[in-house]
Amino acid sequence: MPKSFEDSFIKVAGLIGGPDYIQVAKALSAAENSTDEEIAELTQLKINIVRKSLYDLFGRSLITGTRVRDLKRGWFVYRWKAQHDQVEPFVERQKNKALLRLKQRLNYESVNEFYHCGNLNCIKYTFDSAVQVGFKCQVCNLTLNLYNNTELKKALDAKIHEISTEDNVD
Repeated sequence: MPKSFEDSFIKVAGLIGGPDYIQVAKALSAAENSTDEEIAELTQLKINIVRKSLYDLFGRSLITGTRVRDLKRGWFVYRWKAQHDQVEPFVERQKNKALLRLKQRLNYESVNEFYHCGNLNCIKYTFDSAVQVGFKCQVCNLTLNLYNNTELKKALDAKIHEISTEDNVD
């Protein structure tokens, strides 16, 4: 398995769950077909943290689990294996979800007119909401004025363009 796949798998695991997930991913890369107990021993993490990490990575199709009978104890255990070939499709799905949310937000910002009192701690109101509250902020009671969201729309558009045109994540 090329090193870049191992690094990508570990990097994605870390982005999903942080340092504990990185340790679990490194253990899986070093010793495939390990049980949760073997991974806990390798990483020195508590078994419940290892299991949480494994189930989360499994739920995202980044690892597989094969149920086998433990010959010593007689019960079933799972042997876990990293699916390095699933990292790129996972990243692509996440990019597509982010792109969809950004496009929806840009559309919302574009089709609505907003009003705001100018206080950073207060919310912005759509026109309909502002009418309902008589153009008075419900938090600070200041008058609501037309809010210029041009910069936000530019930022959303730039981020959409950036994600749409970028190559694969390293």
